[in-house]
Amino acid sequence: MFFRQKQMAYHAKPEKPDPNFAKMLQEPLGGQWGEISVMMTYLFQGWNCRGPQKYKDMIMDIGTEEIGHVEMLATMIARLLETSPVETQEGAAQNSLVGAIMGGARVEDAIMAGMNPQHVIVAGSGSRPVDSSGNLWNAGFMTASGNLLADFRFNVTAESQGRLQVARLYNLTNDTGVRDMLSFLIARDTMHQNQWLAAIRELEEDGLEMTPCPSNFPQELEKSEVAYQFLNHSEGTESEQGRWARGPAPDGKGTFTYIDRPPAYTEDEGNLNPVDPRTYGTPPAPVPPAAAE
Repeated sequence: MFFRQKQMAYHAKPEKPDPNFAKMLQEPLGGQWGEISVMMTYLFQGWNCRGPQKYKDMIMDIGTEEIGHVEMLATMIARLLETSPVETQEGAAQNSLVGAIMGGARVEDAIMAGMNPQHVIVAGSGSRPVDSSGNLWNAGFMTASGNLLADFRFNVTAESQGRLQVARLYNLTNDTGVRDMLSFLIARDTMHQNQWLAAIRELEEDGLEMTPCPSNFPQELEKSEVAYQFLNHSEGTESEQGRWARGPAPDGKGTFTYIDRPPAYTEDEGNLNPVDPRTYGTPPAPVPPAAAE
């Protein structure tokens, strides 16, 4: 059960409207690595968690926090769209440099070229569950596998990519109000990266999961001779210099070896057998008419 408080998790007030930046801010809201993605990821990981309650409670804590981040970004985007885009662009055009860039074009055309027109046409000057190009958010961006180690590793990636994108957006605006909110989100991403790394370590210390993941698949069923080989499948041998090519593997169960020229399995060239001619696929040789009857 969720209860919403009227107070925001953090304030989301820009200095002034900016419909073009509102379009860019859609990426950390509805993009692949945006707040909707991590919100849905964490909530489903939490709802599906069958492990110790400390992990479920932690996942639900952060999943619920992310609902507040979605609200902050959605509110900020709506506020960046509050004043008429025409008025905003007209004000910018008074600057000689901006006016020269516009080159005498109609103000409305310049606006539509720089902003997401669906902000006005579809959402009535509001935010949408889309990325900065207007692509709809989809559930393929989230991960909830039931294996906490696999999920927590994905979560580190999600928080890293999200922090990277918000940091880039921070440098694309001079609006102190927008920057203040982004600095809050960046700081929370710092916490969340460390949180998931700590959770990964605790899972391993608790003996619940380890590398290779899933750890309860019998390794004797693997093709063991290739389990710790680094295969040089591209031109150059610089990769041989890394820790992934020599010495003990991180799981402590094997030793890395470097294979400069990976073998090709010449006994299998990938050729396929003919299929039933009634499927009308192209055969390796002409098929007599009677065979298709």
